[in-house]
Amino acid sequence: MPAPTSLALFDFDGTITHRETMPDFVRGSVGRVRLFVGQVLLAPWVMGYRLGLVSGVTVRDAIVRFAYTGVPVPVVETAANKFAQEVLPGTLRNEAMQKIAWHKAQGHDVVVVSGGLDVYLAPWCAAHGLNLLCSSLQQRNGVLTGRYEGRQCVREEKARRIREHYDLESYSCIHAYGDTPEDRDMLELATVRYYRWQEIDTVSLP
Repeated sequence: MPAPTSLALFDFDGTITHRETMPDFVRGSVGRVRLFVGQVLLAPWVMGYRLGLVSGVTVRDAIVRFAYTGVPVPVVETAANKFAQEVLPGTLRNEAMQKIAWHKAQGHDVVVVSGGLDVYLAPWCAAHGLNLLCSSLQQRNGVLTGRYEGRQCVREEKARRIREHYDLESYSCIHAYGDTPEDRDMLELATVRYYRWQEIDTVSLP
């Protein structure tokens, strides 16, 4: 069987889905008391992010630190599998799933490249036959530390991981789909680029 000649790279939140899904997952996987306290304490960070004063990397670091420090891995995995099966299907864009199906039908390598968490993205991607590069939560002895394992898979880290796992020179065409400036570096790798589902010739994002 010949090797795929094209690679298709998809951001997840806002591109495959209608909205960011990590906040939904956090709300569904954290205990009520911790969630309430976290919403109060982290409100300034979240507001700063919405105003463009705090980076997404910083606010996600803070959320993960508060939400998951000391939480047993099986507790989060159970919530993640339920989230992948019951919540994510309701967030998907029809056009995204149709485009993914088209790429798969052409025999292309299709990869989700996301800053979201592998704990829920891995089961979703496995169910749809998709490859995955994404962020991971650090764990020690079956307990989450409240930190990311390595860097968050955003911005230049997306491009670095893509290059690490795929020989880009072996593909005659590389498609990339994104929706925020955090996808800039991934889009710059592509020969065919879509930003918020509009094809673009050059990457001129903030």
